[in-house]
Amino acid sequence: MRLGRRLGIGALALGLLVASETPALAGNGPAYKDSWRPVKVRVADLLGRMTLDDKLGQMMQAERLGVKSPADVTTGRLGSLLSGGSSQPTPNTPVTWADMYDGFQKAALATPLGIPLVYGVDAVHGHNGLYGATVFPHNIGLGATRDPRLVEKIGRATAEEVSGTGIDWDFAPCLCVARNDRWGRTYESFGEVPQLATQMTSIITGLQGRELDRPGSVMATAKHYVGDGGTTGGVNEGNTEISEQELRAIHLPPFQAAIRRGVGSVMISYSSWNSVKLHANSYLINDVLKKELGFKGIVVSDYNGVDKIDGKSGFTPEEVEASINAGIDMVMVPYEWQKFIDTLRTLVEQGRVPMARIDDANRRILTKKFELGLFEHPLTDRRFLNTIGSKPHRDLARQAVRESQVLLKNENHVLPLSKRGKIFVAGKNADDLGNQSGGWTVGWQGTSGPVIPGTTILQGLRQKSANVTFAKDGTGIDSSYDVAVAVVGETPYAEGKGDRPQGMGLDATDLATLQKLKESGVPTVVVLVSGRPLDIAAQLPDWAGLVESWLPGSEGQGVADVLFGDYNPTGKLPVTWMRSADQQPINAGDGKPALFPLGYGLHYPRHW
Repeated sequence: MRLGRRLGIGALALGLLVASETPALAGNGPAYKDSWRPVKVRVADLLGRMTLDDKLGQMMQAERLGVKSPADVTTGRLGSLLSGGSSQPTPNTPVTWADMYDGFQKAALATPLGIPLVYGVDAVHGHNGLYGATVFPHNIGLGATRDPRLVEKIGRATAEEVSGTGIDWDFAPCLCVARNDRWGRTYESFGEVPQLATQMTSIITGLQGRELDRPGSVMATAKHYVGDGGTTGGVNEGNTEISEQELRAIHLPPFQAAIRRGVGSVMISYSSWNSVKLHANSYLINDVLKKELGFKGIVVSDYNGVDKIDGKSGFTPEEVEASINAGIDMVMVPYEWQKFIDTLRTLVEQGRVPMARIDDANRRILTKKFELGLFEHPLTDRRFLNTIGSKPHRDLARQAVRESQVLLKNENHVLPLSKRGKIFVAGKNADDLGNQSGGWTVGWQGTSGPVIPGTTILQGLRQKSANVTFAKDGTGIDSSYDVAVAVVGETPYAEGKGDRPQGMGLDATDLATLQKLKESGVPTVVVLVSGRPLDIAAQLPDWAGLVESWLPGSEGQGVADVLFGDYNPTGKLPVTWMRSADQQPINAGDGKPALFPLGYGLHYPRHW
C-alpha cells in the first residue's frame, strides 16, 4: 500500500516533509522503486531498464506445476504463475498455499530488476481450490438472487480468503450470457440476458475494493471475451454464429460494465465468432476492447488458448504471431513457456511482432503490478488467514443460498415444511457436499462426496427437525409420512464434460428414487440441485412441490431455511425453463412456450 493512502492531510504533509529529507524516498534510487512517484512514471522507468528477455518473461503465465522449482521463475524472468483448477499444494491448507506463494515470489524478486510476479487462480465461487474455504453458490444461483449488493459482499469475502493464501489475481467473474442450457458452463453464467450479468459486475467491486493495493483486494477478471455463451448447439469452445449487432446487444454489455468498474484484466474466450478464433481476433480485442471501450488493463489468454487457434496440438509461430498482434498481453502457457518465449523472441527479431506491441503488453502488466502494491508488499498478507471459512463468510454464503432458491411449484401449500411433521428425505444429492457444490470445487471437474467441509442439505434439514428419516434411494418410505423430500439432479462437471448435446433429463438413479416415492402416495417435494434447468416436464405432474436450488455450495442450511419457511423464497429464474430439451436454445422473447418463464418464482402466502 502506498503510504499516502494511509495518512490524513496533516500527516501527509508531514510525510512529504520527511520524504524530502530522506534519501531513500527522495528519488536517489531507481524511480520505479519509489512508491511516492506516479505509477506511469514508475512504469516508464522500469520499462526503460528491461531487456527483451525481461519483457518476454513478463508476458508469460506458467502453471505452478510447469516449473521444476522456484529457480525457474528467476531464470525465466517469469511475470506470472497460476494454479489450474486441480493444481493445489500438498497438504491443501491455507498456510501451505501462503508458503508456496512466498517461495515463488522470493524467486521473482531475485531477478536483476526484482519485478514481483502476480499469481492467479480460478476462485469462481469462493476460493474453491482451497480445502476449508467458504464455497458460495455458483453464478447461476447468484443470478437468481437479483441482489447485486449481496454479490459485491461475496466478492469481498472471496478476495479476503484468496488474499490469505497470497494470491493476487482471481480469474472471475464469468460474464458469459448463456443462451443454450446444453452448454456445460451454464452454471458459470448469471443468466440468459445481458442485464443480469451487467448487474452482477458488482462482484468486481467486491473483489478489487476501492483501490487494488488495499489489504484484502485482488485483481478481478472479466471472462470470457466475448460470446462464449452463444455458441451453436451450446458446444464448449464452439462457434458463435451471430451478427455483430447481436454480439454487441447480447454478449458485450457485461464487459462494458466491467470496464466501467475498473476491472483489472479481461480473459479471451476459447470460442470463435463466425469461425474466427477469439484468440486471434484483432478486431474484437484491439479495435473494440482496447480502443472503443478504452480497456487499459491486462488482456490474458485462456489456458493454452493460443495453442487452439489452428485446431491442432502444439502452438506454432503463426499462432503466437496472430495472438500477440491481436492484442493478447499475457499468455497462459502452462508447461511450454520456455518454448513460447523462444518463439516470440524470434518473431520480434524478425519484425513479425513489433517491439511496440511488446512494450504495450508490458506497460499494461507492470501498471497492474504497481497498482496492486506488489513492489511494496510482495509477500502474503497473513492477517487474512483467519477469514478463510470463517463464520461471517459462511453466514454470508448461507444468505446467498437462501436468496437463490426458486420456488417453482407448491401444490396445496405442501411447503413450507412443518417442523412437527414426519419427513422422509431421499435422493443422491441430499447428503453430498460435492454434488451440491458442483464443478470447480477442490478440482476442476469437481467430485461427489465429502470433498469440502460444510453442511449438506440433509444436515440442514435435520438441524431444524428431529422427524427426518433418510434413505438415499427411497427405500423404506410408507404412507405414514406427511411429506417426502427428494433432493435430486446433476453430479459435478465443468466445461467440456458438462456439455449435454443429447438428453437433459434426470438420470436413471433419480427416476428410480422418485418412482418409489410416487408409489408410496406421500406428497413429494423435489429439490433440484443442478447447474441449469433440466427436462422435467414429464415428471412434474407427480410432484407436489418443486424448488430449484442450483449449486448452493458449502452451506446447505440455506436450503433448509427456505424449505421450512424460516425465510420466504425470493429467488427468480435467471433463465427460461424449457418444456423439452428439443426447444434448446430457448430464451425470453423468442416466442417458444416455456415451462416456466425467465423471472418466474413463487412465494409462500404471507401467513403460513
